[in-house]
Amino acid sequence: MTLLVSDPDVDQPDEVDPIRFVETMAEKLLETVPVATAGRLNDERALRFAAAAEKLGRYADALRVTVATDIGDRCRPELMEKRLSTTKGCRNEVELLERVTLVSGSTLRRRLRIGKNFRGDRSLTGQPLPPAFPIVADAVAAGTLGVDSADAIITVLTPSIPHVDLENMGRAELELVAAATGTGPGAPIPVSADLTRVQAGIWMQHLDQDGAKPREKQAMQHRGFRFGRERDGLVPVSGMLMPEIAAKAIRVMDAYLSPRTAPVAFIDEETAARGDNYDRSDTRTADQKRHDIFAVIVATAAGAAETPTIAGDAPTVLVSVRQEDLEANTGVGHIDGLELPISIATVQQMICDGGLQKVVLKKNGKIVELGTKERTFNRAQRRAIMLRDGGCIIPGCDIPAAWTEIHHVKPDRDGGPTHTSNGVCLCWFHHRTIDTSGWEIRMIDGSPQVKAPPWIDRTRRWRPATKSPTRLTDALEQTHNA
Repeated sequence: MTLLVSDPDVDQPDEVDPIRFVETMAEKLLETVPVATAGRLNDERALRFAAAAEKLGRYADALRVTVATDIGDRCRPELMEKRLSTTKGCRNEVELLERVTLVSGSTLRRRLRIGKNFRGDRSLTGQPLPPAFPIVADAVAAGTLGVDSADAIITVLTPSIPHVDLENMGRAELELVAAATGTGPGAPIPVSADLTRVQAGIWMQHLDQDGAKPREKQAMQHRGFRFGRERDGLVPVSGMLMPEIAAKAIRVMDAYLSPRTAPVAFIDEETAARGDNYDRSDTRTADQKRHDIFAVIVATAAGAAETPTIAGDAPTVLVSVRQEDLEANTGVGHIDGLELPISIATVQQMICDGGLQKVVLKKNGKIVELGTKERTFNRAQRRAIMLRDGGCIIPGCDIPAAWTEIHHVKPDRDGGPTHTSNGVCLCWFHHRTIDTSGWEIRMIDGSPQVKAPPWIDRTRRWRPATKSPTRLTDALEQTHNA
């Protein structure tokens, strides 16, 4: 795959200057085919236009990959002070290309990685070596294979190169390119880049049947899960999961999010719109629901009997806050081990479920008073409340009682007692948003009632709230007898 670059300082009357040609064609394209062209076409022509635009894009991508790879070769370390990046005052080829093209470093690194497989490495003596994927390179150069499909083939097959003979690797490459471009026997319909990746994986398993064990051994070394530094009010997480662990996690998420099996609090808005028994104030995205599912899983694990204790107690998050800030309902709190402060509203919500222990310090930091844990429902109270409510009391939310938190209906700061007649079950999401969602809760003779936001129930009536099958049976019998 080559690119002819004309030097403007050299007289070349018989050759077309490729730089000027591309610049001229780009100008003519913008003048002749404005970006909004598709909006003026009928359905069929719009689809044909999309295919034509993609074909043009494939060739443009081929040019981008090729020229980036060529410049990268001129910046290779062995050239020392003659490296093109060095002569232009840049650290490396990526910085040089960033300045010239104005695209992101990640995009340029991807082009360089793909192009390296088209161009091939150099030997220890500096001689160019044959490319690893010449068939892919030719298809990209011809504009028939997109960069996404090329990247899929290269990424999946590369790990098997040391274990597979060149003839079989070439056959796999040929078949995959034929399938991706629709040029195989019988001229089949071209497949997408995603399906090309799947097919490449099947070829890899066929060619390198013993490769799974070494890959798994390597994966075991690279597996991990980590928490990053807080930023913008959030703690980023990252890591690499073993395939079987990722599969289990995905299936758990699917179970929560599937319309057939999910608790109503986690079903998608479109599905919920087809029924009446759901919380219309729940506008969470799928990613936000996955976060809240993770919160449920962590809370459930923390309270499980099998979970290891810390100093004899279940894993507990410690939050510190100044008493004057807590009393004034202003300021911030601090979670032990995290740098980012949290709002006083979040502190109040965590106290509501987890309780409070007063610690009095002198100015020099000496502890002069250590109170007992307050404002926390004990195990017996929690079991009684969960039995009475049967789950999160917000109508339409089917989060079971074992996965809920206990909420003080009347806050402790307003004189509300830590008593079964003042506690109700709320899931993490509804507990976190109870002060802003519009839902209201009150206790009548020790039994909870809820009032929906006006956009859900215009009558604004108070309704008894329970998911307990025993209490529901009692209510049904009372209605029948009346």
